[in-house]
Amino acid sequence: MKHLALQLSTLVATLLCATAADAQQKTLYERLGGVFAIATVVDHFSDAVVKNPIVGQKSKNPQLREWHTKNLSRLPGLKFMRTLWVCNVAGGPFQYTATKPGSTPVGLEAAHRELKISPAEFDEVAAELGRTLDFFKVPAQEKKEILAAFAAHKGEVTAGYLATGKKDR
Repeated sequence: MKHLALQLSTLVATLLCATAADAQQKTLYERLGGVFAIATVVDHFSDAVVKNPIVGQKSKNPQLREWHTKNLSRLPGLKFMRTLWVCNVAGGPFQYTATKPGSTPVGLEAAHRELKISPAEFDEVAAELGRTLDFFKVPAQEKKEILAAFAAHKGEVTAGYLATGKKDR
């Protein structure tokens, strides 16, 4: 009986370790719940950015203000592209292909250059993303990874603004 109990406890310990290892081996894409969960978050985030007073329809940045008021017919396509981008950088099976290719396959500088997004505006979009992730109760580790992936592109997204030589808005 002791031998059986020892075998069972060893089996349980092995299964627990395997489950923990599996969780660590899953991609961010898998841990986020896949394309449908990502699309839901992107949809909410995109709508929040449009309404955001700093980077949306009432932005002091004329390019952002115009995009969020006069180009909203393009928003569904942008949501689709953002979903593909997140899936791609999160290790999912979907391939993001930029409509305006950047310096890397997931580069964003060409698509954002004309918007002249300042570093402070980028940070506000990142904050909006953080609020969206909190709204959906995304776990801390996954939130950290998403925000890090987003922050990695700050230089690309703000390149158009930085090229003007202006100080931050």
